[in-house]
Amino acid sequence: MTYQDHITRDAAICGGQPVIRGTRVLVRTVLGYLAHGESSEAILRDFPSVTEADVRAVIALAAASASEDLPAPSPVPPETKVA
Repeated sequence: MTYQDHITRDAAICGGQPVIRGTRVLVRTVLGYLAHGESSEAILRDFPSVTEADVRAVIALAAASASEDLPAPSPVPPETKVA
C-alpha cells in the first residue's frame, strides 16, 4: 500500500483539502498533532475512524511533499558570521 491508498482529495469534501480516505479528518490536522509532539495513540483516540496505517500514510505524504517542494537553500552572504 502507498499513501495514495489512504489519502484523497475531493472538491466536495473539506473544500478539496487532503483528507484521510473515508473520513473528514484533514491531513494537516494529523500533521499538526504530530508537530506538537502528540503520539499516534493520541491521534487514534481522538479520531476513532483513523487507523495506524492512515497516520503512517500522512507521514509518508509529508515526506514525499517535502522532498519535492523544498526550495534550494539560499547562499549565506560572505559577510555573515555564523556562530
